[in-house]
Amino acid sequence: MDDFQRVLKGSEVLDIPSILPLVPVRDIVVFPYSILPLLVGRKRSLKAIKQARMQDNLILVCSQKNPEAEQIKANDVHRVGTVCRILQILEFPNGHSKVVVEGIIRARVKRFLSNRHFFQTEIDIFEELHDLSEQAEDSIRQLYFLFQEYLSFAPDLPEEMLEHLHQQGDPYRMIDFVALNIQAETELKQLILQQNDVEKRLEMLLELLKDAIGLHRVRQEIDQRVQENLMKNQRNYYLQEKLKVINKELEEEEEVSPENAKLAKDIEAAGMPAHARENALEELGKLKKIPPFSPEYTVIRNYLDWMLQTPWSKRTRDTLDIREAQNILDEDHYGLERPKERIVEHLAVLRRVKKMKGPILCLVGPPGVGKTSLGRSVARALGRKFVRISLGGVRDEAEIRGHRRTYIGSLPGKIIQSMKKAGVCNPVFLLDEVDKMTQDFRGDPTAALLEVLDPEQNKTFNDHYLDVDYDLSQVFFITTANVRHDIPSPLQDRMEIIELPGYLEHEKVQIAQRHLIPKQRREHGLSEAQFSLDDQTLLKIIREYTREAGVRNLEREIARLCRKTVRYLSEHSRGRKLPIRKNGLAFYLGKPPFLNRNMSQKKEVGVAVGLAWTPYGGDLLKIEVSLLPGKTNLLLTGKLGQVMKESAQTALSYIRSMAKKLDIAQEVFEKNEIHIHIPEGAVPKEGPSAGVSLTSAMISAFTGKALRNDIAMTGEITLRGKVLAVGGLNEKIMAAQRNDIREVIVPAENHKEVDDLPQELREGIIIHEVSDYPQVLKLVMGKG
Repeated sequence: MDDFQRVLKGSEVLDIPSILPLVPVRDIVVFPYSILPLLVGRKRSLKAIKQARMQDNLILVCSQKNPEAEQIKANDVHRVGTVCRILQILEFPNGHSKVVVEGIIRARVKRFLSNRHFFQTEIDIFEELHDLSEQAEDSIRQLYFLFQEYLSFAPDLPEEMLEHLHQQGDPYRMIDFVALNIQAETELKQLILQQNDVEKRLEMLLELLKDAIGLHRVRQEIDQRVQENLMKNQRNYYLQEKLKVINKELEEEEEVSPENAKLAKDIEAAGMPAHARENALEELGKLKKIPPFSPEYTVIRNYLDWMLQTPWSKRTRDTLDIREAQNILDEDHYGLERPKERIVEHLAVLRRVKKMKGPILCLVGPPGVGKTSLGRSVARALGRKFVRISLGGVRDEAEIRGHRRTYIGSLPGKIIQSMKKAGVCNPVFLLDEVDKMTQDFRGDPTAALLEVLDPEQNKTFNDHYLDVDYDLSQVFFITTANVRHDIPSPLQDRMEIIELPGYLEHEKVQIAQRHLIPKQRREHGLSEAQFSLDDQTLLKIIREYTREAGVRNLEREIARLCRKTVRYLSEHSRGRKLPIRKNGLAFYLGKPPFLNRNMSQKKEVGVAVGLAWTPYGGDLLKIEVSLLPGKTNLLLTGKLGQVMKESAQTALSYIRSMAKKLDIAQEVFEKNEIHIHIPEGAVPKEGPSAGVSLTSAMISAFTGKALRNDIAMTGEITLRGKVLAVGGLNEKIMAAQRNDIREVIVPAENHKEVDDLPQELREGIIIHEVSDYPQVLKLVMGKG
């Protein structure tokens, strides 16, 4: 027989069994002293109801944790619920039942009993103390007044609920009554239900009521403000419409506001072309008819502001003094003769014809050679304003051409924004990193640039935001890029491309002496007497501490030496200058990261000295060839590119075709494996210019005769032994000079480049121009 727990409910004494069937419910918490209808449809719950009807009509009702769960287990149900009495059951044709229950008392599930038909539980009844502290009694009174305020705005609860609350009498019943009837999340109500301490339960309920009332007050305040704004807007609209009708009746023109009058005056004075002025006046006409509080008013006003702030006819006057422009360019940059010459030519033509389309130059070169700073110098030499935008990472066509006004927050593109910033219609406009643009689903910005950078089209450039043609033909466009083949071909076709090679060593020395050292002295507060470097010291820094095409790392090393000097002067009050000499650089800058490997003084069989182009000034290639017993095979090592591998194969084929003339037995090719290696295997090597060097090294290996080690060579070899032109001659000659090579073999086809070599590179070097390989062979083996 089941154990019972006796409880007092009003004047009625109830014996509640310790074992009761459990019915889980969703999205509801049943409190004691409440009467609620429950819709029961799950088979296990229906069986639990049936079992309760067969006994004493008592069940335990608990909320399930996840209201979406259909098939639940014991862990899916909260352990605290309410013991309820079944008052009525109404069965529906679909098998579901509507069960009216009355909450009696809180209970906790001790454990779930094994029953495959329904949830059966062993329970403990909550004992509630009826003595409350004075503070709790004050809280009960506060609960009454807060619930009264809550009822004033709760739409689903009638005012009679306050009278029902008053009739409860018992504070415990009042707490449960309020908790049942307020709107709150199921989890919050469950926390109140399972709180055994009545004072804490009361405190939680008061917080819940205060939050609901506070939220209602905020909503009420917002609604009130919205209503006031609507009434104000409606009143303004009514008055404006009334004013229009009165003016019409009096046959008077509408009064133009001072703001609209100023806009009309500014439009006339802006110097817009006819089509742009007509469009602006049309928009102004719309603006006059729209109330100022309308969203469309702000859109049109912003558009007119952009139309007025964009320069249409204002321009700077060009400085046409060619000598002054040349002096400015030479003062700002050492070298870079070709772009300087192009700027001066443009000035000369402009001086003669007075007006011409702005050129579109593209400066291509490695980082740090002065492309961006050259743009500023051009602006200074021409006396024009300078604007710059960086195109690196731009992937949206709208960044160039702008967004249409239909979009919220739309703006013109970077071109029009920069023109507004310049304030004139003929600035020098630098488009930096034009090779770094990308494209995605938002469009291709390079396609948008085609119109900007086409001299035949940019007179009618159309920005999506302005939606009128804008003349860019007076703009001097300069674009910069690091790699030419990364620029789309249609874009290359529209620009005059000027290649900027890396600086040569003597140029870097001059740049450091003229620009970098004075700049660093200024930035570090040093005088010329306190810090200076001679040319030999600079040359050692360039060769052993930097390996670059530009001068950025050189400037950093000079800045390091300036900091050392400042520290030395701070620590030695009597010191006047930090003695920095060529041989003492390691003490200040540490061990050199780049060391030049001197060629062996001893002549070696199978070794030739080649010349290679590098972005930082060229280098020597020591090409090694060894013959190994075995089948005919050509083994190439040293991380060689495909073109260089093909050059080696071409050189071998030429040698085999000339074997008799070279006194090389045919058996040498058939019984030996040929291994060609170029040291520094981690560095990629590519290009056809090592052809003559590869040929010479293999002939030396086949004949057993050593080549001269004081002569270096470059040139492409053909199957007929012709020596073809190569690139990067300046850098290659510089590499020979740096490594004390006194004779250099170059292709005769490079005669023009040889003539253009700076005098500094020619000093101490004998240059042999050859057109076929026998001439090379005579030079490399002519001296024993």
